[in-house]
Amino acid sequence: MLFSGSLRKNRCLLRKKCALLLFFLFFLCVNVNLAVKNIDNRFMELNYLGILIGVATFLVIGLFHPLVIKAEYYIGVKSWWLFLFAGLVAAGGSLLVENLIISILLGVVAFSSFWSIGEVFEQKKRVEKGWFPANPKRKK
Repeated sequence: MLFSGSLRKNRCLLRKKCALLLFFLFFLCVNVNLAVKNIDNRFMELNYLGILIGVATFLVIGLFHPLVIKAEYYIGVKSWWLFLFAGLVAAGGSLLVENLIISILLGVVAFSSFWSIGEVFEQKKRVEKGWFPANPKRKK
C-alpha cells in the first residue's frame, strides 16, 4: 500500500486525540461532581434509572437477534406478522401501563419488534447467500 505509513500515523493521532478527549470529559465530570455538592457537603444521590433502562434495552435487542434467526428458520418470512402483532401489543401496553420503567421497556420491546420485521426479510437474503443455514424441512 502506498499510504499505509501515513494511515497508521493518522490512526495513532486519532487515538491520542480520542484519549485526550476522554480524559478531558472525565476531568470535567469530576469537577462538575465536586461543584455540585450540597451545603452539607453531601454528594447528590445518583440516578441509576438510565443505566437500568440502557442495560435492559441492550438485553432486549440481544434477545431479538436470535429470535429473528429462529423465526426465519422455522416459519420463514411469514413470521413478520408475529413481530407486528407483538409490537402492537407491546406498544399498546406501553401506553396503558402506569409504571414508567415498565412503560419504557414495553416501548423498547415494541420498536424492537417493529425493527425485526425488516430483519426477517434481511435474514432471508442472508440465508440465500449461504451465510445462515436454510431449513430443509420447510417448503420454498
